[in-house]
Amino acid sequence: MLKDEDRIFQNLYNDKGSDLSSAKERGDWHNTKEILLKGRDWIINEIKNSELRGRGGAGFPTGLKWSFAPKNIGSRPHYLVINADESEPGTCKDRDILRFEPHKLIEGCLIASYSVNAHKCYIYIRGEYFNEGKKLQTAINEAYENNLIGKNASNTGWDLDIYIHYGAGAYICGEETALLESLEGKKGQPRLKPPFPALIGLYGCPTIVNNVETIAVVPTILKKGSKWFSSLGKPKNTGTKIFCISGNVNYPCNVEEEMGASLKYLIEKHAGGVIGGWDNLKAVIPGGSSMPLIPKKICDTLLMDFDSLIEQKSGLGTAGIIVINKDQDIIKCMARIARFYKHESCGQCTPCREGSGWMWRMLERMSKGEASREEVDMLEDVTKQIEGHTICAFGEGSAWPVQGLLRHFKREVTKRNDFNPLINKNRNIPYLVDQHLLEKKDA
Repeated sequence: MLKDEDRIFQNLYNDKGSDLSSAKERGDWHNTKEILLKGRDWIINEIKNSELRGRGGAGFPTGLKWSFAPKNIGSRPHYLVINADESEPGTCKDRDILRFEPHKLIEGCLIASYSVNAHKCYIYIRGEYFNEGKKLQTAINEAYENNLIGKNASNTGWDLDIYIHYGAGAYICGEETALLESLEGKKGQPRLKPPFPALIGLYGCPTIVNNVETIAVVPTILKKGSKWFSSLGKPKNTGTKIFCISGNVNYPCNVEEEMGASLKYLIEKHAGGVIGGWDNLKAVIPGGSSMPLIPKKICDTLLMDFDSLIEQKSGLGTAGIIVINKDQDIIKCMARIARFYKHESCGQCTPCREGSGWMWRMLERMSKGEASREEVDMLEDVTKQIEGHTICAFGEGSAWPVQGLLRHFKREVTKRNDFNPLINKNRNIPYLVDQHLLEKKDA
């Protein structure tokens, strides 16, 4: 259990106010000048030594990402972009940071911008977070008025301007290069890599893109020390994490805990347990809707960190824990998620554009028992044709939930659709699959 003195986000439930004076009482903007005067190399090495990994989903080492930015500023300016799009179903951690701990984010922006030689920082917020954006803008205005940012920010000799940019609610803009395209006023579609944003990003200039939570924890790490942060959690999975717990629990919540905390402990201690009791648990999606689900038998002993979940063929992602109990139809749940990804596909890559629709339509019929046994195997084949064949990770994000369903509940899916003929003549149900693909599979 995380000790209160080790909590980074002390106002996660808005008990202490989000204004500048309240933030300073919690330690924000304390010794910021002294941190910057220690130099870029010291800051980046401290972040590397803390083993902080990105909190947006991919878990890439933050210090390493910062080190990719060119050391010298040439003819092109550098930019820092904060990803506050947060469109992953089951995830609302950044939302609470924006409205209850905005000064932690702004202070982190100053430190990170200095570290990567950026004088401009853009915070990209999803359009639905209008009220959160207003609270963040109020905090930015407070920071300007008190010379914490702007010209000679915090009397460090470094200039920094921060701008808020509202998106239009597209899930795909959570992908960093699609976000950059949207920032430039274009359609939000992912870019081919390489080149990576650290070299050619916003407006063709060196750009570092980080998640809200990642940047918000940076000031505390530098004030308390990398050894303190790395002492929490597990090796290569260090520090604290905000877990979003929702679904079939008695008290849905956001909670900050150590990385590597037990899933059962998080649900029982902080979310009031599963509705109907722990034995009524069917499955848990551990990291937002794009991650493969985990059945109860694994949930009993599962630890919530990057590496432990990879071992179980899932992922920590955004740490959006979605609890599904036995009162739910697991196939319908996955069909609903598949429908979301079909709707949100940007359509740039054919496997994703077509495959996401296939998966949704097949799952819809499987949930009604209107499919054939052959189609259950075909569905798995479709996910494999999407995974790894798209420009960005959206393809994997749409395929993995379906793979998780088939990995752990294939017997249940097959039992509901246990018809031998390809067309069930008794019900006169046409099968929405291409006949030549079935023939090819049989061959």
